[in-house]
Amino acid sequence: METVNVLLLGSGGREAAIAWKLSQSPSMGKFFIAPGNAGTSAYGTNLPLKPTDFEAVYNAVCEHDIDLVVVGNEDPLVFGIREALTEKAAKDGRKLLIVGPGREGAALEGSKDFAKRFMERYNIPTARYATFTAETLEQADSFLETLLPPYVLKADGLAAGKGVLIIDKLEEAKKSLRKMLAGQFGDASAKVVIEEFLSGIECSVFVLTDGSGRYLVLPPAKDYKRVGEGDTGLNTGGMGSVCPPPFCDDKFMAKVDERIIRPTLEGLRKEGIDYRGFIFLGLIKCGSNPYVIEYNVRMGDPETESVMTRIASDLLPVLVETASGELTTSALEEDPRTAVAVMAVSGGYPEAYEKGKVITGNLNPEESVIFHAGTKEGADGEILTSGGRVLAAVSYGENIEDAAARSYKTLEGLHFDGMYYRRDIGKDLL
Repeated sequence: METVNVLLLGSGGREAAIAWKLSQSPSMGKFFIAPGNAGTSAYGTNLPLKPTDFEAVYNAVCEHDIDLVVVGNEDPLVFGIREALTEKAAKDGRKLLIVGPGREGAALEGSKDFAKRFMERYNIPTARYATFTAETLEQADSFLETLLPPYVLKADGLAAGKGVLIIDKLEEAKKSLRKMLAGQFGDASAKVVIEEFLSGIECSVFVLTDGSGRYLVLPPAKDYKRVGEGDTGLNTGGMGSVCPPPFCDDKFMAKVDERIIRPTLEGLRKEGIDYRGFIFLGLIKCGSNPYVIEYNVRMGDPETESVMTRIASDLLPVLVETASGELTTSALEEDPRTAVAVMAVSGGYPEAYEKGKVITGNLNPEESVIFHAGTKEGADGEILTSGGRVLAAVSYGENIEDAAARSYKTLEGLHFDGMYYRRDIGKDLL
């Protein structure tokens, strides 16, 4: 394969892990990350632009002669970056490949109601649900009364990972529903999906598909969303991940393939949706069977940090094939070891936290890979915190315990004011 000039959009730990992986490709030409963070500059050139500023993104495509755009986070996809860039490139007679679906496909993440109706149409196993607005409050109360606690309330639109409430008491669920519909999550909660609660163990499965029905399954992972040990406290963007979780064995993954992946791709084709990119299946294993909790239309964070370290194949040609609609690779080589990612966060996260804290210690340890998330370079070249989730330490091991121990050892050698991390990532799987 000839060299490819790549623009990766995003600034978090997910994009840092993808950048780390892509930068190792012998086919990589010029590589840009926009806007990136203090860590991604080790893999390519950071560009100070917003992924949702499509004009600026296209100008960068032209200026740097970009062949492939990889969209890291969901907002640009839901807002139609694929259509915007494709239209501009066509006018200029420029060939441009994009990893990420168009607006129609991105509705799988952009609208919980759309996703649930899609699953219903194609008999994809998921929780019983109904969707309500401020005009249908009485019906919503009646539906809640048919469910057993806890009650699951989901904002229909994008709410930066904060739009899902799980509530134990019926009266509290009714009150929360009213707050959501009154604008708790802005326009995202103008519609609310109420779901039956499913009990089981969660995992994330990632699929790459080229729009023709051909697809590749990446290594599965399990993430940890609660801020406190023992899965307590507030929901976060994710405090760590394990790849692969031992319960995602061949038998379970065969069920995921047959009952979820194939019907999802068949459904997209039947609806005329040319979907080229990642599909993230947020799954729950109830007994021995998989159910879909949610779809996302990009890789997950912090699962990407452990998943990318376990892909042994060159990922860049696979992304080119995906974006071209010509996926010929049938399987990825996987590192046989386990990978565990542990996220270090700012004190107070996921609520109010301070930024601009100096990070000290060894950011290039031998025993782990450190992926920056909420970091930036200071005026004197020092690395500062700039977000709630600051960085992830990812390590390999013969098993979960071994890999986790290495990640914890790495984090013990780092410091910033208020630094916090969970010390039980993967413990529930031992």
